[in-house]
Amino acid sequence: MSFRRGVVRQSKFRHVFAQAWKAEHCIDDVRVSRVTGDSPLCAVNPKFIAIIIEAGGGGAFLVVPISKSGRIDQSCPTVCGHAAPVLDIQWSPHDDSIIASASEDCTVKVWQIPDGGLTSPMTEPIVTLEGHSKRVGILAWHPTAFNILLTAGCDNVICVWNVGTGELVYQLSDAHPDLIYSVSWNKDGSAVCTVCKDKALRVIDPRRGTILKVKEKVHDGTRPMRAVFLSDGKILTTGFSRMSERQLALWDTKDLSEPMAVQEMDTSNGVLLPFYDPDTNMVYLCGKGDCTIRYFEVTDESPYVHFLSLYSSKEPQRGAGFLSKRGVDVNKCEIARFYKLHERKVEPISMTVPRKSDLFQGDLYPDTAGLEPALLADEWIAGQDAPPLLVSLSGGYTAHPSKHRDTLRSKPQLVSQDSGTAAAPPSAGSVAAPTSASATKETEEEVPQPRVATRETDGNTERPKREV
Repeated sequence: MSFRRGVVRQSKFRHVFAQAWKAEHCIDDVRVSRVTGDSPLCAVNPKFIAIIIEAGGGGAFLVVPISKSGRIDQSCPTVCGHAAPVLDIQWSPHDDSIIASASEDCTVKVWQIPDGGLTSPMTEPIVTLEGHSKRVGILAWHPTAFNILLTAGCDNVICVWNVGTGELVYQLSDAHPDLIYSVSWNKDGSAVCTVCKDKALRVIDPRRGTILKVKEKVHDGTRPMRAVFLSDGKILTTGFSRMSERQLALWDTKDLSEPMAVQEMDTSNGVLLPFYDPDTNMVYLCGKGDCTIRYFEVTDESPYVHFLSLYSSKEPQRGAGFLSKRGVDVNKCEIARFYKLHERKVEPISMTVPRKSDLFQGDLYPDTAGLEPALLADEWIAGQDAPPLLVSLSGGYTAHPSKHRDTLRSKPQLVSQDSGTAAAPPSAGSVAAPTSASATKETEEEVPQPRVATRETDGNTERPKREV
């Protein structure tokens, strides 16, 4: 037994498997944007899915409730206030109805989506941010401070905005000599890491406007790179080698002289977009034009980045949306969910840890960042830093009814009503968010089916019956 422990790495995420939802739960007839670039083209939160779509004479994106499935009518209202194609969209981490969009028209607009979704085309944003001289392709909300939004454009300038007042509070115009590929905040929002066309990784303090660290030639290849801050302060980058092989590298910000780990994958052309889950310390790599999603676990033991598995399908992906942890279904041990964009379809993919127990799995769901911001915008601008305020996901857990099936459909309805009236207290609203999201799904008898199917092998006789 001791020999086996030495050979097999112990991890509760070693057997995570991916399962695509059934066709009837996908969203069809979505004209996904063909705009060039490496944006994921999709943003998801526990209430809504937003997808950048093709639009004549301007830029538009579609917003539908997360419970939506089936065909999208061509007359479905969109958010269409931009004068040129939309390049990036991001939901606010502190308000599930607020979304920012960046466009080729050099502006960033912030929108407030009605609770039930759009009933008519939305052309008037709540605020328009104008400060870039070229198209804006990158958005990044501050993880802990309310209404702080970072934008980066093709003018090689980074702007930090106070969305509440619409003012530009910081501008970094000389930090990057060339096109900025990606920007990522660290856990408490005190610094950002960027990668640029000059192949350098930079760690920047946006309030002081100073570059704290620089690493030249993070990846030798000439194709675009990506970088994301991990919760322990390390940085994970994706890029290309000199021989055009796709690479993943892990860097310690205390010493950027050499990477802690490098893994080479394949020779595909698509840029690998990293999606990081700070609760499980897992990284999902999703490349545009790929048919696969790779996932890794980052640990403190060598080789630090451990390959777990690979989800493969027949259809290549045009982009992908990554659902925040507050929206996953804890009843099914779902630890992550992607919304994969096809040419005309959006397909949910659940990442699940196989467990036989029906109890809430606390080891899979540590407390996660809630809706409540840790700081106000003025406090962060004044120099304060704070980690995210955490909430428990056990509030979104509903005990599996082994005898009374109908109570499963009545309970979420009651909880969703409560969450609507109790949305004002931050902790209550944030805990109730996954419940209300799952509630809207569970009331439609079909939606749990794809995730039920993923648990057939768990020895639970109740769940397969619901598919009959």
